[in-house]
Amino acid sequence: MQQWLTWIAQQAVTIIHAMALFVIVVGTLQAFVRTVRGVFGLATNGHLLRDAYVQYARWLVAGLTFQLAADIIETSIAPDWDEIGRLGAIALIRTILNYFLERDLGEVSRRAAESRTVASS
Repeated sequence: MQQWLTWIAQQAVTIIHAMALFVIVVGTLQAFVRTVRGVFGLATNGHLLRDAYVQYARWLVAGLTFQLAADIIETSIAPDWDEIGRLGAIALIRTILNYFLERDLGEVSRRAAESRTVASS
């Protein structure tokens, strides 16, 4: 029974890591395209680069969340200090990214509210 559960957990870890890879690759490609547009002036919005980086951070947080899930499963079946250390590092990176993302989103919302106030005046 334990071997069967271990096999299922290993398959789940592989699938979840693939999902994380997909999310990060798609987010990176989107960020690249938006950055190129912003740098070469193909877009009229001056905030395009800032928005691209905020959106990219969302993709990265999503990818790291999937990786964290996979690492939690992996650590539950074969805990060793390397796995626990990697899990802790990913959790710390995700927490820090999430903090700065939330801060940036708050700033973007504040700026949008200010520009709406100025526009309606």
